[in-house]
Amino acid sequence: MPIRQAQPSSLRPRSANVAERAEATRAALVASARRLFVEKGYFDTGTEEIVRDAAVTRGALYHHFTDKKALFLAVFEAVETDLMSAAGARVAGDAFGRLSAGLLGFLDASLTPEVQRVLLIDGPAVLGWQEWRALEAQYGLGAIRQLLSDAIAEGTISPQPVDPLANILLAAVDEAALYIANNENPRVARDTAAVSMNTVLGGLARPMEVP
Repeated sequence: MPIRQAQPSSLRPRSANVAERAEATRAALVASARRLFVEKGYFDTGTEEIVRDAAVTRGALYHHFTDKKALFLAVFEAVETDLMSAAGARVAGDAFGRLSAGLLGFLDASLTPEVQRVLLIDGPAVLGWQEWRALEAQYGLGAIRQLLSDAIAEGTISPQPVDPLANILLAAVDEAALYIANNENPRVARDTAAVSMNTVLGGLARPMEVP
């Protein structure tokens, strides 16, 4: 049976090489912007700094992104994706336990520079309140809704309408995270917010039946 050997890069179709270079350029821009936005904030970071750090031209920047805000949106989504991946990797147990761990984990994450600066401080200011809320719902609402449905099926939460409860919990954890990120003492704010969140979650938990 003949073995098909990989083509040397010099013999690969030109379109494949162009696509790979384009993707590498975009990734470099997002990585540089992500680092600079975290270090300096969106409003104190110029596009000149970003293209210099990424070692690309301004033309390359505007080929991939219409403007600086579009680049920020790509950074925002990258941070959200990484946050969701990390949350999914560390939670275990029943659905209510995973829900509780996920919500409290987001409060912990609000202390990290990336989440604090990109998602919670610059996010609402750059994207606007409505778009920021819509993105938070896109990344968080579905997971909360599914965990609530699973918890009701498992019997750890009493049967009740899922959609309003999911939206209430999303709003609560978002507001708690904003409170932490904008507080003069974020660590103390995180501890007090966690107490409040545990109180809310405790009210949802179905009491265990005593035989």
